[in-house]
Amino acid sequence: MPDIDTVVDTAAGPLNAILCTPEGPARGGLVLSDGSGPADRHAWQGVPQWLAARGIATLRHDKPGCGGSPGDWRHQTFADRAAEAIAALAVLRKQAGVERAGLIGYSQGGWVSLLAAVTVPDHVDFVVTVGGPFVGVEEQERTLLGRVMRRHGLAEESVAAGLAWADERAARLAAGEDPAQVYADQARFAGDDWAAIVCDRPYDTPEELGFFARMLPFDPGAALPFLPCPLMAFFGADDEHVPVERSLAVLGDRLPGRYRGSNGVAVLPGVGHMLYPVPPRADMSVFAQLSPGFLPLLGAFLDRVAPDHP
Repeated sequence: MPDIDTVVDTAAGPLNAILCTPEGPARGGLVLSDGSGPADRHAWQGVPQWLAARGIATLRHDKPGCGGSPGDWRHQTFADRAAEAIAALAVLRKQAGVERAGLIGYSQGGWVSLLAAVTVPDHVDFVVTVGGPFVGVEEQERTLLGRVMRRHGLAEESVAAGLAWADERAARLAAGEDPAQVYADQARFAGDDWAAIVCDRPYDTPEELGFFARMLPFDPGAALPFLPCPLMAFFGADDEHVPVERSLAVLGDRLPGRYRGSNGVAVLPGVGHMLYPVPPRADMSVFAQLSPGFLPLLGAFLDRVAPDHP
């Protein structure tokens, strides 16, 4: 399937992007939104080609400061990322000639996709989240830190101490305290057995603490009732990052019922946050290790929301 180099004009500057289109006319389109941390347009191995073979055009782009694109993703808010997704949708629609188009986001990209759909409801026709929590940032991160500390065999007293600092850190950042001051205070825990986990990336520089602070106000559960389009949510049953049961409860309570015939939720067994086994095999591509249920279920959802003959 042909790949076309293009750009998405954003507040951070022109972001390098790749458009992947079917051999024939596209029946729909998806903008691919990455998760937290640095990421460039060369991610998503195999997925754009799989979608193109099924008539779906895709566009994926660098995050600011990655892949040779200008800017710095650490200075962004979710609103900035949502605006990028909307700009990318416009490029996708124009260059691929599609009318029905939506967003698919891995991890934090799921939050971004949800926010974009709610912010500009007339521009997003469907949303797919992959390992995207439906709880707030603080709860999601607290869940992850607790699980990682216990996986490393730390005593419950250490887990409690680590989570106490995580709670204090989040509260101080949410209250507007300078991330540099919070970072400086964090140094006093350097000798504690939990610090290598709780104070490691993305909490190990003032810049990343500032990024975390800007994420804290977003609540996906509050946004869900306003979702203006169908949603397909994927979770890995072994996902260490996401409180899956809590996310399912929020979806069940707050997802609008008007798209009941098109919405979908899947919890895939034997896979983690990115829907492949953890750890993945080193002798195979990650794409080859995706849950065998993921792509067929994604395809079935796209058949419902972007059919060949509407």
